[in-house]
Amino acid sequence: MCGFAGIFHLVTPKPVDPARVEAMCDAIAHRGPDGFGVWTAPGIGMGHRRLSIIDIEGSPQPMASTDGRLMLLFNGEIYNYRELRAELAAQGAKFHTDGDSEVILAAYQRWGADCVSRLAGMFAFAIYDLEARSLLLVRDRLGVKPLFYAELSDGSLIFGSELKALLAHPLLRREVDPLAIEDYLAWGYVPDHRSILKGVEKLAAGHLMLLQHGAPRPQPKQWWDVSFAERRRGSAADLGAELVHLLRDAVTSRMVADVPLGAFLSGGVDSSSVVALMAEASASPVKTCSIGFDVKALDESDYARRIAEQFGTDHQSRVVSPDDFEAADHLAWMFDEPFADASALPTWRVCQLARESVTVALSGDGADEAFAGYRRHVFQYGEDRVRGMIPDGLRQGVFGTLGRLYPKADWAPRPLRAKTTLLNLARSSEEAYTDAISVTGPALREALYTDAYRRERGAYRAEQPFMELMAKAPARSGLDRAQYADLKFWLPGDILTKVDRASMAVSLEAREPLLDHRLIEFAATLPEGMRVHGRQGKWLLKDTMRRYLPEDILFRPKQGFVTPIAQWFRGPLAGAARGIAEGGVLARTGWFDSAALGRIAEAHIAGVSDHSRLLWQLLMLEKSLGRLGLV
Repeated sequence: MCGFAGIFHLVTPKPVDPARVEAMCDAIAHRGPDGFGVWTAPGIGMGHRRLSIIDIEGSPQPMASTDGRLMLLFNGEIYNYRELRAELAAQGAKFHTDGDSEVILAAYQRWGADCVSRLAGMFAFAIYDLEARSLLLVRDRLGVKPLFYAELSDGSLIFGSELKALLAHPLLRREVDPLAIEDYLAWGYVPDHRSILKGVEKLAAGHLMLLQHGAPRPQPKQWWDVSFAERRRGSAADLGAELVHLLRDAVTSRMVADVPLGAFLSGGVDSSSVVALMAEASASPVKTCSIGFDVKALDESDYARRIAEQFGTDHQSRVVSPDDFEAADHLAWMFDEPFADASALPTWRVCQLARESVTVALSGDGADEAFAGYRRHVFQYGEDRVRGMIPDGLRQGVFGTLGRLYPKADWAPRPLRAKTTLLNLARSSEEAYTDAISVTGPALREALYTDAYRRERGAYRAEQPFMELMAKAPARSGLDRAQYADLKFWLPGDILTKVDRASMAVSLEAREPLLDHRLIEFAATLPEGMRVHGRQGKWLLKDTMRRYLPEDILFRPKQGFVTPIAQWFRGPLAGAARGIAEGGVLARTGWFDSAALGRIAEAHIAGVSDHSRLLWQLLMLEKSLGRLGLV
């Protein structure tokens, strides 16, 4: 796991100052404290920071091919590199290191850009071809590893593993993209189709871009997609057996490392499944870690401890206070762009704990998206079945009217909270699911904006790209389309961004076996009833793991990392909530109505409404803009 940065002159191959590349790499030194290298040639400069995981003494970067024609920057891990190495060696390739980086170079020499489809792993890489005078930029299938780039006024294109690397270049324009504010308020993060800065782009997951000196900059090309349009046949027992095989292969392939390796363990289904399979494959106790909270309602550490005892792991647990709000400033540094997923705080804390004893940690991320594990998937599946039974005109009229008349009762027991369900049934599948996954809805956003900002934003609405993804998905059903959009939009923009930045901030490599692309492709073909069964999501995964895990672990309600931000904004952060409206950074942008911000803050502090997620969004936006010097 590493970080890299580079400069490529698009038109004229001008000399590149190595010191400028070095400064870009210094900005992301936390991603790779074990090694550093810079290489330049006419029109190109490449720099690398290394976190040594495999072939610790060898495999320095930037790495040249054996014939000297290619130069590589690589961030990530190729889990099938040994198999590829053997195949390439049989065809005459020569290797001088024991790592996976050299295998990428040999694969590119053999298959060209098509080599990416042969790579199983998480990766972002750049290959410069001195003979063809071209630069290939690649990002892995699901977007586990990031890659930013921007075109500058001097005709160069700069690229790097984090926005920090680009910000270190003096010619990068620091101007907020106003549409990113709309996106951020809707989702709580800036999705991969946009950046907080105008002119900065993120290479999309499963895409590549081939640049050539003197040629127009091309559009990125998609090299991988997942289809939900096919259905696998077979009994639950047969499909479960296939699933276990894929799970074992995904986990064991990610246990290859020349440094201490462990796992995050929350006590939920996903992390417990990973630990169970690690324990099965390991000759020594698996190192696991978890964090607990000193507020019982937020604490899952007892579940993690039970799994650790069951599989005899070398377990570390630490109780942290939920009053961790002072870390908000560090989060702004960590993510660069505004990022309001409050679970980033405990994720960072568990990464810190893991780094005390290991350099690599396996996580359970990805199963919810692949196997329909969120509560919203269960609702989507049920609501779509109702939609299919009632003609659109009747459904919209009846349920729309009932939804408008039904009282909003967030305080009531869940079966009595029917207003949202009734309104969803009156909408299209895409509209309902987009509303379910968004953080701040369009009506509330509109109430916060000034007229000036509305004019600047124009007709664009943040929900549009997500709904388009669902509408164009290779899929059969509403649940298919929801999961497809989650994998393409939510997963790289929120979940994987969170894990990458939180882990790399402490120089820890996080690996996600449940995001193995073969596992994702298998899950996408499962019949809906094997994803959602009754009120249970992830049904086949849970049923299959019965042989390893107790029932109350498999079927207890999903909790996840919880941060008590609602209490914070009624207590120690009440002043910060009021400050957002009273002459703070956001008030100076001209985007927000200060009176509306004040009403939101006071309603929350008084306990009249729960606006904690919105206030956290606004606070993180304020801190990020301030740190970036954008206001």
